[in-house]
Amino acid sequence: MSADPLHRAGTPQRRTSSQPPSGSGASAIEVRRSARRRRTVSAYREGDRTVVLIPARMSEAEEQRWVSVMLAKLAAQESKRVLGDTELAERAERLSAQYFEGRARPASVRWVTNQNTRWGSCTPSEGSIRLSHRLQGMPEYVVDYVLVHELAHLLVPGHGPRFWRLLEAYPRTERARGYLEGVVAADRLPHLPGASGE
Repeated sequence: MSADPLHRAGTPQRRTSSQPPSGSGASAIEVRRSARRRRTVSAYREGDRTVVLIPARMSEAEEQRWVSVMLAKLAAQESKRVLGDTELAERAERLSAQYFEGRARPASVRWVTNQNTRWGSCTPSEGSIRLSHRLQGMPEYVVDYVLVHELAHLLVPGHGPRFWRLLEAYPRTERARGYLEGVVAADRLPHLPGASGE
């Protein structure tokens, strides 16, 4: 059995894993307790899993509270990160390898500022994918969903059953679609002149 590279041999720790509520599209959460950790709590993403590192002495209630805090902190950090065109193309390549066995090979992937009514577009004949600049700053899983959606169009041009079956491979499809629908709905709400938070 190989040792966990994050902890030295002999460090007592307890791991607990939990699955998010079904249909939420959230990643699995693994809590790692360490006797060496005294006060600090940290978290990071590991593939489609979130790892939260906490002191071994924490109660179950403290663990639950800190897991919530760290998930919110990670989401806030991810929402502020903006990918450049090069990173976007690299991300598309990784997503194609992960969900489509590398079969979707775009010739170009870039941000554009002239798409205000759609989140992304694809021209299969040219192999080009364009994402709306409005996605910048949104959570990474949302940007990934739009990329996966457009990558799928390189394999299946229309929105028929075969296309939607391809998208089932991405585990956060429903969550990302719900997020984008919420953004659209919020934009449609009336903005009263002079209204301010009280």
